[in-house]
Amino acid sequence: MRVVTFNANGLRSAARKGFFPWFARQRADVLCVQELRAHDEQLVGAEFRARGFHRVLASAERPGYSGVAIYSRAEPTSVVRGIGADEFDREGRYLEARFANVAVVSAYFPSGSSGPARQEAKFRFLAAFDRRLAELARVGLPYVFCGDFNMAHKNIDVKNWRANQDYPGFTPPERAWLDSLFTARAFVDAFRAVNQEPHQYTWWSNRGQAWANNVGWRIDYQVVSASLGGAVQSAAIYKRRRFSDHAPLTIDYDWEL
Repeated sequence: MRVVTFNANGLRSAARKGFFPWFARQRADVLCVQELRAHDEQLVGAEFRARGFHRVLASAERPGYSGVAIYSRAEPTSVVRGIGADEFDREGRYLEARFANVAVVSAYFPSGSSGPARQEAKFRFLAAFDRRLAELARVGLPYVFCGDFNMAHKNIDVKNWRANQDYPGFTPPERAWLDSLFTARAFVDAFRAVNQEPHQYTWWSNRGQAWANNVGWRIDYQVVSASLGGAVQSAAIYKRRRFSDHAPLTIDYDWEL
């Protein structure tokens, strides 16, 4: 099973930059997209489709904002749109597709960088995500949680970590929440299961020369249930071409969709 996750920062923009022709060559089984910035009726053209894939979306009510999607070769047996909190479901931040032997989530966590109010919203989203995790524990399927978490976990995941220790996305409470996800609740950071190297980032600011100098953050994840943690075979961050300010993250699992 090959899963790709990608924050498009506008799927129409990423498509114009060649994202879908690139994706067609990846032999993937599932694609999770975040930050669509479009509604279904704005993505009707063939250029926004992946041949042979089913597509489900959860768009934001607000035009040109947020939104998530899942493309899959197999048709989902069921789909859940929303995390169960109106505040965030109106923003199109959570989409879940269930299959016979696995479930996949595309999630776009809020960013707190615009100010204290949005940082507080992020913590409310984390609480809602915790509640959803408790509900999913009763489903009986292993999960792959894909998405832009807008948080980095460890010092190795941020180029300038010393200067960013109190910046939204790398604050102690956010890092503690990720600690609890990977320790107390035994979920697995699939990328780090096979790659412990430094300077592995998935997002770069558009300011200055961040991309050219690889001054980035690793904030895009595939977080998997413990039963899938041992099935991770390889992981790759694609950086040869830029479709967005984020890079696609591809992970292979010894698992069949």
